[in-house]
Amino acid sequence: MKTVYVFGTRGFPGVQGGVEKHCEQLYPELLSEYDIHVFRRIPFLKTDKKIKEFKGIHFIDLPSTRIKGFEAFFHSFLCTIFCMIKRPDIVHIHNIGPGMFIPLLKLAKVKVVLTYHSANYEHKKWGCFARKILKLSESIALKWADAVIFVNKGQFERFDGKIRAKSVYIPNGVSIKSPSEKTDFIESIGLKHQGYILAVGRITQEKGFDYLIDGYVNSLPHGLKLVLAGGIDHKSAYASEIKEKAAKHHVIMPGYVDGEPLRQLYSHARLFVIPSYNEGFPLVLLEAMSYHLPILASDIKANKLPELPMQSFFKTGDTQDLSRHIRQELSLEPRKVDYAISNYTWTNVASKVAEVFDAII
Repeated sequence: MKTVYVFGTRGFPGVQGGVEKHCEQLYPELLSEYDIHVFRRIPFLKTDKKIKEFKGIHFIDLPSTRIKGFEAFFHSFLCTIFCMIKRPDIVHIHNIGPGMFIPLLKLAKVKVVLTYHSANYEHKKWGCFARKILKLSESIALKWADAVIFVNKGQFERFDGKIRAKSVYIPNGVSIKSPSEKTDFIESIGLKHQGYILAVGRITQEKGFDYLIDGYVNSLPHGLKLVLAGGIDHKSAYASEIKEKAAKHHVIMPGYVDGEPLRQLYSHARLFVIPSYNEGFPLVLLEAMSYHLPILASDIKANKLPELPMQSFFKTGDTQDLSRHIRQELSLEPRKVDYAISNYTWTNVASKVAEVFDAII
């Protein structure tokens, strides 16, 4: 059985993030063909989550930091050294930042697959210097990787033929779950069935939660609460701003939720909103679609990758347009919406990833 080592994720289970959710869902689907070892960052693991295996996936927990801009670099360097010593059949790297170390792996004659989730240098949290480093990392990673997987078709199409020749577009998947009939969690945070608007994601600038709150307030009165379900970096000035604004307007912030609590939030929401400025291929959007929720999404290209009705989109960053769309949706009777998501399964994703692995070994 071929061995695959993975880095570029903070880890899983119980760690919030699109890359983390992607890895948690993908690798169990590959275990029949590959021996999977995933590197995790110790500072992000809860005490009760420090386990050695998960569904047959082996964990290698290494030190890291929580210093923005240095966290991924330091951990990825340690992972690279580890991989150069162990020399697995494939190293699978997630995101362009950690990709800067691919030349070192190639010196050790290790095959490398890069999954390009998003253009991280477009994220508002990064300063000028960090953006330049990420752009350099992107150039190095794309040049030196043996194969590249893009989760965003638009990102795939913007590179030249030399890069596309060794690349493939494989969108994210979603785990289809039946709606939860339980309400104990939502009731514990002051919610009721069909009584709230839901947004899910880490509380970071690129998610657009600041103008979502403004758009929600401008759409009042309608009797629905707003819920922002996502982990908070308590040292972030932006997160502090969001917490203050949320408290002022009685917006509910339950923090990072997963499992049954998240299932309840999706199952009983009246409307789902994704106001992001930047995404790779938004997993939370697929999750909302799988629960048949009415959806309002910012009109960035990534949000248009799944097939949504045109009336679902509002102008990115435009508070007034978002308010208008919220009022318009709430003028309709509560409803469930059927979406074309049958192709977005993790089994399909894993099958295509396996083809990429097999092609370079």
